[in-house]
Amino acid sequence: MTDQPVPLFDTLVIIGPGLIGSSILRRGMEDRRIARRLVACDISPEVRARVTELGIADRVESDPATAARGADCVIICVPVGAIAMVAAQVMPVMKKGAILSEVGSVKTTVMEAMMPLLAQYPDIAFIPAHPMAGTEFSGPDAGFATLFEDRWCLLTPPGHTPTDAIRRVTELWEMMGARVRSMTVDHHDRVCAIVSHLPHLLAFTICGTADDLADETRSEVLDFAASGFRDFTRIAASDPTMWRDIFLNNREALLDMLDRFIADAQAMGDAIRTGDEDVIVSRIKRGRAIRRSLIENRQA
Repeated sequence: MTDQPVPLFDTLVIIGPGLIGSSILRRGMEDRRIARRLVACDISPEVRARVTELGIADRVESDPATAARGADCVIICVPVGAIAMVAAQVMPVMKKGAILSEVGSVKTTVMEAMMPLLAQYPDIAFIPAHPMAGTEFSGPDAGFATLFEDRWCLLTPPGHTPTDAIRRVTELWEMMGARVRSMTVDHHDRVCAIVSHLPHLLAFTICGTADDLADETRSEVLDFAASGFRDFTRIAASDPTMWRDIFLNNREALLDMLDRFIADAQAMGDAIRTGDEDVIVSRIKRGRAIRRSLIENRQA
């Protein structure tokens, strides 16, 4: 008889089993090396009922404090603006040496909001994480166990974080199938502003522009939408509350990238207006090169 491997965590709690949270739960149910017990928590009775129906958690709770009591690791998977509020509910009941994490795509404002709590509960290791994976869908039905395969998960642990806690969170995401890298919160937010937040802002705006066209033209847009516009609509179908919080919490970095984009778009417009073929072709070639790089890096 072979010995069963000891799970990375005895109890892992997911607060907010949406796309990211439910994907973590599904992976954990498939690979019991991750956690012996998986707990899901949500304030919505409908979400809790659906998680129970899907069988993606060993226990389902409505109260974050009840769910987090005695857990080894708690991951908060709620919109950025609510992360600190949920943390304030769970940290008083978490045991000494436990790990608290979250999966928001903005880190600077989250860290600022968390600082008073971290000072109050120094025995809890706080390790923010951002899995760079997702779809336009949300809710517990949207998750799937392979969501994080070959995707990056960015960690932004504070400087005083115990190395063993960082190791365990790194191992968790590697078991999810992700690649892991650590960086500062400021660097994280600037990177995400250009690779994620600005593209979403542009997608929402382009779809709004199309919807504001005259009725006949709008109908033709919907009837004859080519692949480029369809790609924008897929992005624009993302959760409004989540993206409202992202835009407002990363406004400085996002507005800086937006200014740069507006300047570059104006330059491209000038090239088209004046017939500057060299500039036009150069920009297109740069786009093709970036696409090839993404494919080679298994990110497309």
